[in-house]
Amino acid sequence: MAKILVPIDGSQQSRDALEYALEHFKDADITAINVIDPIEAGYTAQATVPGYSEEWFEQAQAAADDLFEEAQELAGDHDLDTVTEVGRPSRTIVDYADEHDINHIVMGSHGRSGVSRILLGSVAESVVRRSPVPVTIVR
Repeated sequence: MAKILVPIDGSQQSRDALEYALEHFKDADITAINVIDPIEAGYTAQATVPGYSEEWFEQAQAAADDLFEEAQELAGDHDLDTVTEVGRPSRTIVDYADEHDINHIVMGSHGRSGVSRILLGSVAESVVRRSPVPVTIVR
């Protein structure tokens, strides 16, 4: 059975990618992955406040849980696995695919916007370049 990985980040593009995967890979095992990027905590003015990183991480985990609830609702009767990983998004997505025998990655064309997208680059582009499996980019 095919194993599909769908990175989700709360953007409309990642939602579209999940819908695409659910529609086109009906018989596959689909895993929605949310990557918590600890670098993002360093881009705020509060990053130097003691205890901020722990609070930020807890908020990021809660946000991932909310994303997974929405993904489960979207999946309906389809059995959807969910996983949260910590790390640089593109590397973490590629490593997860490699380590868990994923056959295909389906992801949105972009999720980030503004300064963080400029500073961090395009996650989708990096995944396409590094992935050991086929990648479908949904626009």
